[in-house]
Amino acid sequence: LLLPAAATAVYKQWIPNTNFETASNWDEGRVPCASDVVHFEKNKVVSVFVGSPHALTDMYLPLNGEFVLASGAGFAAFDGSWDPGCDSGATVRFADAEQHAWFDPTLWQALSPGRELGLGRRIFSVDEERVPCRYDDVIFQPETSFRVNVDSSQRVIHLRSISLMGQELSSPEAWAGYLRGPSAPLQFHGNGTLQVTGTGCPDKSGCACGNALDGHRICAALRGAPGRQCPVVTCRSPLQPLGHCCQVCGATINLDFTPDFDLQKYQDRLVQALLSQPKYAGVRMAISKVHKAQTFLGILPQSSTPLIQIVLIDDEAGAQTGTAAEQLATDIMDDIAQHGEALGISSGKMEVATGSTFSGQVGSHALSRITAGTVLGLLFSILLLGGILFLHRKGKLR
Repeated sequence: LLLPAAATAVYKQWIPNTNFETASNWDEGRVPCASDVVHFEKNKVVSVFVGSPHALTDMYLPLNGEFVLASGAGFAAFDGSWDPGCDSGATVRFADAEQHAWFDPTLWQALSPGRELGLGRRIFSVDEERVPCRYDDVIFQPETSFRVNVDSSQRVIHLRSISLMGQELSSPEAWAGYLRGPSAPLQFHGNGTLQVTGTGCPDKSGCACGNALDGHRICAALRGAPGRQCPVVTCRSPLQPLGHCCQVCGATINLDFTPDFDLQKYQDRLVQALLSQPKYAGVRMAISKVHKAQTFLGILPQSSTPLIQIVLIDDEAGAQTGTAAEQLATDIMDDIAQHGEALGISSGKMEVATGSTFSGQVGSHALSRITAGTVLGLLFSILLLGGILFLHRKGKLR
């Protein structure tokens, strides 16, 4: 069973931290012990959560930073007594936290009711949506410190709410109050500004993520991370979904919709009726509203059109790559042909790329026989031909 009302909430949790007790935050790969000298870079700004008491031989502090102490935590001078497992007396340096970027998808974890219901591995997000979107709730784990680079191509990064240190800030006033405090400048740096709105997506047909302007940052972070480069695709002419950094094998479906369309209900329908079938056990699906750029004569940018994008990939290999995704896409198109009007879907177009076929539009369904775009195209053609004939008769065009 699904929980449609709860599934609309999307929580994204920041993974890295700057905690004193996190071994990976130190160049030696371990937490400093009593005979060590602890060294924080003088000019590196940092916020560090300390969860327990520590005895140290010496400690060099940054010029600008903070220690957030849990109950009972603190520091004491080492008295020289023997400490088992701590006889190195090394200088242990705190790692640089400046490189942790907001628009790095590998540093975020999605938390949603779908994961609790066993759907997490079946539903995925295109790369731009792995980073918090404008109507998402952001979580920084309680009892953790962090430092995030919020450099952005947007002046303001909108969010529904931010939770940190166990406190949820879900109104513009509450967030503005936090920004005036001492910790915010140590936790967030860069040219972008985070703004909490307290409002969710107002449109039942879904809302675009809003990260398109920073798509290049997201893809650069993915391709720059060790072992995170785009996988080698084995199909011919692979597909490039909107908002995704890597090409894929499988199928994509683009849906035009009416005001009656409900994105969450439609996703639930696809999961319950199709994706959950045993024959599609290896298929994963992403579905969201995106904006597709429109051009004039295929060259000049004109506007963008909202549409629902469905991306289907599978775990097949070799010549079978993408075939299960293609079959599911075909079933979805058949369902649109039968029930599209009732679901608020006016038309759908499918593209596939498998290990044995070239990518291309292999199916479409439209509930209306002629679209506004076709009418405008015909009118433009008639006007163009009329103008040519007029100039020819005037002798100004041979």
